[in-house]
Amino acid sequence: MFRITARTVLELGSELISSDIIAFYELIKNGFDAGTKSGVEIHFNIVLRRNHYLSARERALKSQGFSRDVVEETLEQLNPEAAERLLESARSKLRSATTSDQFLAMLDDVYGLSDITISDTGSGMSVSGLTDNFLVIGTASRKRDVESALKRGDTKSPYLGEKGIGRLSAMRLGEKLSVETATVSDESLNVLSIDWSEFSSIDAMLSDIDVRPSVGGPKPNPAWSGTHIRVGALAEDWTKARVKKMAEYDFARLTDPFNDPKRRPRVALFWNGERLDIPWMEKALLNASHASIKGGYAIEDGAPVLRCDLVASNLGFEHPKEAESSVVRSIDLQSLLVGNERELPASAMTTIGPFKFEMYWFNRRLLSRIEGIGELKAVRNLQERWSGILLFRDGFRVFPYGDDDDDWLGLDRKALRRSGYTLNKTQFIGRVEISRGANPQLVDQTNREGLRETSEQQVLIELLQYAIQDQLFRFMKYVEGQYKGQKLDLTEAKLEVEDLNKRARSAIATLRKLAPQAKAEVETLQQALLEFSEFADKARQRIEEVERQSKQMVEMAGVGLMVEIVAHELARASENALQNIEALRSKATPPDIQAKLASLRDQMLSLSKRIRVLDPLSVSGRQTSETFDLHQLIRETLAAHEAQFARHRISVSLPTDPKPVKIRAVKGMIVQILENLISNSKYWMEMRAFREPGYKPKITIEVLDHPPTILYADNGPGIAPENRERIFRSFFSLKEKPKRRGLGLFIGRECAEYLGGTLTLDETPSRDTGRLSRFILELPGSAAAK
Repeated sequence: MFRITARTVLELGSELISSDIIAFYELIKNGFDAGTKSGVEIHFNIVLRRNHYLSARERALKSQGFSRDVVEETLEQLNPEAAERLLESARSKLRSATTSDQFLAMLDDVYGLSDITISDTGSGMSVSGLTDNFLVIGTASRKRDVESALKRGDTKSPYLGEKGIGRLSAMRLGEKLSVETATVSDESLNVLSIDWSEFSSIDAMLSDIDVRPSVGGPKPNPAWSGTHIRVGALAEDWTKARVKKMAEYDFARLTDPFNDPKRRPRVALFWNGERLDIPWMEKALLNASHASIKGGYAIEDGAPVLRCDLVASNLGFEHPKEAESSVVRSIDLQSLLVGNERELPASAMTTIGPFKFEMYWFNRRLLSRIEGIGELKAVRNLQERWSGILLFRDGFRVFPYGDDDDDWLGLDRKALRRSGYTLNKTQFIGRVEISRGANPQLVDQTNREGLRETSEQQVLIELLQYAIQDQLFRFMKYVEGQYKGQKLDLTEAKLEVEDLNKRARSAIATLRKLAPQAKAEVETLQQALLEFSEFADKARQRIEEVERQSKQMVEMAGVGLMVEIVAHELARASENALQNIEALRSKATPPDIQAKLASLRDQMLSLSKRIRVLDPLSVSGRQTSETFDLHQLIRETLAAHEAQFARHRISVSLPTDPKPVKIRAVKGMIVQILENLISNSKYWMEMRAFREPGYKPKITIEVLDHPPTILYADNGPGIAPENRERIFRSFFSLKEKPKRRGLGLFIGRECAEYLGGTLTLDETPSRDTGRLSRFILELPGSAAAK
């Protein structure tokens, strides 16, 4: 059997209770777990600051003999805000000292008059309760009740805490602990006193420390129940300014500040009897946010679903208030979270349980005065104070999420790598709501420094990152694309400029006839008109140049995507080639050599086909129109994927004995569209194959004429009808994070429009999945070659 030293308790407390606010949190939480009827009150009764106490001790020890000056200086440092009875006691003790030793002893007594008292009016504890529960570190009494509630399927846990370590919080705050408590049935108070300094002896064993509860004086009234925890010999220097700062930041976030103040659990803070305000969230500030996302994750009929509502109110340019809702269902969530890499178990998508979230984004450059809050400075200070995304369980905060130095969703790291809108943590005010009953796998670390690392914790983080970094960011970019920097039709503007130019020239000619004496002034007007015409022409040329550059960026993005595909195939072929070479080295028989060389030749042939496909995708190749047969182009494109299709057992259905469909168009752009469709098909059919044993992936392509049209479909999981248009937006993607680019279909549609055609998703759902699965690339009738 292990034997435990007394100082182990001190070490345990310092490791598990890592900050003052964690200590207060544990003690406050215990009050609510006890069923307090009037909330929890924390009283700071400070007679002499710790810094002044230490300074007085140091001066007294350095003095040659007893110094009345040190006594007088200490008397002046007593806190005038303290209760008068405490001040009188302190003055009497200090003035009674006549020697240095007496002064030091009295100084200790005076410092002992200061305390922090945490009070509740809950069920209280009997003598046996103090012995069997409070004095048992890691007691299982509450944990049993919590686990029973979870087994019953209760939606609410009976307790906020269950680890049985909260009593160590008092150790963090001071060396002396005094507990006064009683149940309704008790006639007297039950008292427990602990001097934590006794545990610091190096040789003392835990069993050597005698700590026992006893019966104390009468209760405040016969019906009273509750607990007073008094902490003395305080370990920190407490000032009113420090407590007010904690009230405004730490205590304000301790319980959910987004809730109605009337529903918020009552936590009252007092400094020497004066009530200090603990602020709550100003709804006017949230209503002034520039963008927001609210949502919830639910388990419906055993399947997970993510719902989000997005709003863009002011993105820094003129636009109406835009709103959009999205629903991501089980099939797409599995791709987002599990993907083809399957680093997370699919079961974690349901075992995580439901949760809610709301995040409000602020562009600090756009902040302005808000009615009810104040001028710009006040608004900025308030936004900064509440910035961060907090996590709450059953209305109480989970630390350290949302602290200034905590970036639990990795928003700052993402923002540094991104151009455009920077969605960093200081720009957000938000909360995430979980519960012990609904999210049993989201459990705190023992030291209250975040959630334990589990699959469910990773699902929570990845879903929130997706909501902010993908959905909200993508929505903001979409709104920007709708209202900012749109393509201009310069035809009408050019005609208007030419008309104005003609009218101005005519007016100048008339002026010359009517006022020949104003020749100089007319010449000035003529010169101004010329300069205006040149300026308008240069402006038009610049706009056209920018649009050309924009189109080239789309083309380069397409090339980049193909280079990536080629690199992937090259790597795979190279690996196989190396394996074959190693096999050749170990087997010297001619038949084996021939077989391996044949295999190597096939792989190199596949790579050669892939590289040949890249050629028409070059920028120069993509801009050259030529006449070709659509059927032949499709066969050539698919031929480069033969090895890939064979590996993934993908079958392809093409028309038999097709009639040639000759068109004149940019071949590279059609190839790019097909490549993007094939890439998506491969990914999503692999996802369905993982979920459904026996599934046979298949791609079906048809070609129509009048007008030239390609119908492309696969039998993968399909696309949700609500995403029919969203899939063509830039950066929209439901793939797992490493593969989440969202440019393929955006580029595909851009290519189709460049060709004068359209790329759409057929709105007719598949009979197999009930989702959309057929793309239509329709070229203009003028593209048909004669």
